[in-house]
Amino acid sequence: MSEKPDLKAHVKVDASAWQGQLHHNWNYIGTDECNYICEPEGEALLAEFGRFAEKPYYVRAHHLFCTGNRRSFLKWGSTNVYIEDADGSPVYDFTTFDKIFDTILGTGCKPFVELGFMPFHLADTSCYADSRLDEGALYNLYRRAGWACPPKDYNRWRQLVSTVVQHLVERYGADEVKTWYFELWNEPDLAFYWKGSIEDFCKLYDYTVAGIEDVFPDARIGGPATTGPMPGSKSAEYLDVFLNHCRNGRNYVTGETGTRLDFVTFHTKGGGFSFSVSPAKGHPTVHSMVQQAACGLDIIEKNGYAGLEIVLSEADPDGWAAGGMYDNINLVFRNTPYYASFVASGFHHIQQLADARGLDVRPMSWAFVFPGERCFEGTRAFQTRGIDKPILNLFRMYALMGDTKIGFVSSAAVDINEFSEPYQGHKQPEVNGFAAMSSRSIDILVYCHHDNIWADKSEYSLSMEITNIPFNNDKVKVLHYRIDDEHSNAYTVWKSVGSPDYPAPGQIEKLKARADLEMLCPPDEMELDGGKLSLCFNLPVHGVSLIRVQAIE
Repeated sequence: MSEKPDLKAHVKVDASAWQGQLHHNWNYIGTDECNYICEPEGEALLAEFGRFAEKPYYVRAHHLFCTGNRRSFLKWGSTNVYIEDADGSPVYDFTTFDKIFDTILGTGCKPFVELGFMPFHLADTSCYADSRLDEGALYNLYRRAGWACPPKDYNRWRQLVSTVVQHLVERYGADEVKTWYFELWNEPDLAFYWKGSIEDFCKLYDYTVAGIEDVFPDARIGGPATTGPMPGSKSAEYLDVFLNHCRNGRNYVTGETGTRLDFVTFHTKGGGFSFSVSPAKGHPTVHSMVQQAACGLDIIEKNGYAGLEIVLSEADPDGWAAGGMYDNINLVFRNTPYYASFVASGFHHIQQLADARGLDVRPMSWAFVFPGERCFEGTRAFQTRGIDKPILNLFRMYALMGDTKIGFVSSAAVDINEFSEPYQGHKQPEVNGFAAMSSRSIDILVYCHHDNIWADKSEYSLSMEITNIPFNNDKVKVLHYRIDDEHSNAYTVWKSVGSPDYPAPGQIEKLKARADLEMLCPPDEMELDGGKLSLCFNLPVHGVSLIRVQAIE
């Protein structure tokens, strides 16, 4: 980075330009591997979210209904909540299920209950195997495909849903459970996740709603958790067909028109990478995330569901959570501040899109931990071997933001309307952000993002003017938090000590000492000039700053 940046940006913040409530709607995370939640690493991560969060984080997990040895590995998990005895009668075992939910709630978080996938004894074997096979051979095929099949008996699925929901209400209380989400399945538009037809999925949804209403009508139920839609894509068609079924279709249970839908979910990703020992350099784009979000919102509005809460139940830079930099070197970005600036930009522009349409949109970071991985493996995770990644510090910044949104204008912002055009790449990095206030502070989050992971790092000289500061005292305290290569970043330290796969205890202490949210400079008391404050600082590409202007009593 040059000492005298040739890129300049000016940010104006007006504390008198109130723009309504700042919805702290980033409090959603998730994992493919449900059993990781109650492993020590998973519980520690959730406890950390519970420690700094301004409100509870919702936790979504795959495989809650699957059958196996009740341990997770990459892309798999199981609880054995449903099996059948020798006579074919259902047997429910909530031992592992309860451990998962107890851990979520015990760390101050809340469940986002993904109802899936199909239990071994309930899967329709005609979809994936010869039922005459012995149990071991049949289970091997179940692990490959059976978990993604429709049920052999939809009424048994309905009973499974009813039994699970009733158990949750009895264990945790109706007042608690009615604050949760119940979402059917995950990405049914992909053959990997759903072997049935769209009609089969709509039927499964109707039976799911019936199962919930049988025991707890106050629960919130939604879906369909389809992949990122683009015009003309299968995912867009699937979302459209599902919503039309809920609005106008014949209910498979009641025979009447329509099906209850309390919230809508779909996914959005910035790109995708696959395994390659020598991949070409590539990168995700915020443009892709925003375009998929826009397409999904178009479909939701078309079907008359604009008034519902919309959860992007996976909203990420890319689609391969368990892959790492040893699978594809491009995924190294998950270790770096790039991941933080990408999410800051993506979530911000999706919020702008939602605000322009008057919609309630909530993005979920599909990231967690991968116990046993090498240090800084490059997986899509908030921590690695118990060490915070820079991305976790973005959420620490979010937690510090006030509740009243105020005016924020940047001279180096990308207009939201540009995202409706074909992707051209940005000639310059974007400097953008948002601001909010509480009774005692003004909080300004500003990021500098460019999609290209591999571009030469440039740096902005940023001037910031904050006007109409309403505090009584002419002095304020200014705190400046930063995520970049040198701050809030254990990855840089890890490289400096030789990039050990399994750091020694002394190295771990050194890494953890630099992993938390750090300040760019010590707190400073500054004089206001007629309710105005001017700041100047450098902001590198893929850097994120949080400036807090705090009243001095």
